[in-house]
Amino acid sequence: MNIIILTGLSGAGKSQASSAFEDIGYYCVDNLPPALLKKFAELCVQSGDQQSDIVVVIDVRSSTNFDELLHVVDGFDGSQINCTIVYLEAEDKTLINRYKQTRRRHPLVSEDEDDAASLENAIIKERKILEPVKNRANYIIDTSLFSASQLNERIISTFADKEYSGMVVTCTSFGYKYGIPSDADLVFDVRCLPNPFYIPELKEKTGTDREVRDFVMSSPHPTGLIEHLFSLIDYLMPLYAAEGKRQLTVAVGCTGGKHRSVVIAEQLQAHFREKEIKAVINHRDKLKSKG
Repeated sequence: MNIIILTGLSGAGKSQASSAFEDIGYYCVDNLPPALLKKFAELCVQSGDQQSDIVVVIDVRSSTNFDELLHVVDGFDGSQINCTIVYLEAEDKTLINRYKQTRRRHPLVSEDEDDAASLENAIIKERKILEPVKNRANYIIDTSLFSASQLNERIISTFADKEYSGMVVTCTSFGYKYGIPSDADLVFDVRCLPNPFYIPELKEKTGTDREVRDFVMSSPHPTGLIEHLFSLIDYLMPLYAAEGKRQLTVAVGCTGGKHRSVVIAEQLQAHFREKEIKAVINHRDKLKSKG
């Protein structure tokens, strides 16, 4: 039986992610206390239920002691239960804006507290509480710049293939003007390549358009860059796997995240797939960027 522990910061998108898991056939349980996880898993195994893929949402609503959760997870080793931890996070300013929009109370803010300072302190406290489980997470997803549909796509593309047990690579294109993705393991700067932004007929197109791709790849430099990039990543992949890493996020950046980074990220995804490595694509800034 496969159990995914879905956890992370309040306001980072756990409810949305849980819905996405349900869409691809997972049975989801919300707000389970860590102390009940072992018993719940044992009952599922003993029942012989056909449902073998389960998502359990565990966060600070149910407990502030996550050492107990990690102890339970360690106890699953060598058993019939395969446990994966998925951790969602976001920047402080993003979490604050989301709470302002929804007007919901943070679970660590009491009813008699209601100002911005209380919310900021609660987020700081929550990060500290969750730090041990974040450090043990198999997947860390930063939702700061994700729309609901982008988060759905990320969950579905990563977890829909339940039979796949190898490393999952996320190829992310981004624009430096919007910041480097905080969940990136490897970051590559491709601002050295020819920029379609300055070609009037290409400016409003993106790196997924053939005309932009042909322009970026037309000089001799992209070929050499891609060869070295593939060689480095191919060397690093077994090293990450030997350390038990199951998720790798490779971020490729250009100025605005619309042209050059998109082209190279697409090339990376194709390279991984040729090697039968599951690779998903995330063009974080493609639609918002103008450069």
